[in-house]
Amino acid sequence: MDLSPQELLPHLRMMLLIRRFEERLDELFASGLIKGTSHLYAGQEAVAVGLCSVLTHQDYITSTHRGHGHFLAKGGDAKALMAELFGKVTGPSKGRGGSQHVADYRVGFLGSNGITAGGLPIATGAALAIHLRQEKNCVISFFGEGGSNQGTFHESINMAAIWRLPILYVCENNLYAMSTRYDEAFATPTIAARAAGYGIPGEVVDGTDFFAVRAAGERAVQRARQGEGPTLLEMQTYRYYGHSKSDKREYRTREEEAEWQSRDCIEKLRLSMHFSDESLHALDAEVLHEVDEAVEFAMQSPEPAVEEWEDVVYA
Repeated sequence: MDLSPQELLPHLRMMLLIRRFEERLDELFASGLIKGTSHLYAGQEAVAVGLCSVLTHQDYITSTHRGHGHFLAKGGDAKALMAELFGKVTGPSKGRGGSQHVADYRVGFLGSNGITAGGLPIATGAALAIHLRQEKNCVISFFGEGGSNQGTFHESINMAAIWRLPILYVCENNLYAMSTRYDEAFATPTIAARAAGYGIPGEVVDGTDFFAVRAAGERAVQRARQGEGPTLLEMQTYRYYGHSKSDKREYRTREEEAEWQSRDCIEKLRLSMHFSDESLHALDAEVLHEVDEAVEFAMQSPEPAVEEWEDVVYA
């Protein structure tokens, strides 16, 4: 179904929020205000927002180590996420999870995951639960192309295909697993081609095109809700930052980066909406204010008490 510019506006805003949130995180880590490491999602926003736009509040997603964009797109609160990254008790995981282990079941976010492809079995289990309960919900499992070479990828999809589980396996192929380029680790031109081995549909999608992402998501979600089983979607996209905050991206050229940035997903959506520069600046100011408020909330939130560190920790 075609969306009007007014209906598209929340999706443009969410993509912009994810971008500005990640840019601010990069600054906060560089300044030492946040410790540890982080894996930024900037550049891939159309994937998370396009797919989450076809889900309901009752549907579920699992994420990766690069999970902030997924969390926000699924309806997670920016203030709470920032607080989690600061290690504060007002975060969804009460400051215990940090960047790679955030979960908020209230919005159907079953967790980011620091283990490569670790979210796929979790998502498959959630889809099995939906199937056994005879519900109409579905699950999306996000993972990177590096994750698709893990055993859990094959085991999860095989099980879901046999039992026709309501799940979408979404590979965000941003060309690099850390510093390993795609063509150095795969013998086939696409990951989506692997779907044929499990008897399920596989589709390659332009991950910089919100409309293409959303349309592919609608088709796959419809299949899942109708009991027709899983779909493998390969979203071809690009991360603007390094693998993690310490990565200087010496394995790729600045020319390659510029070429991908010329296809920026936010700008493509803005132009399709005929959204003026003035309107974008106003929206950007609104989003930046929201990010400022998130940082202020996080900085003012309390630290976990030492005697409470083991509370709600189960491993």
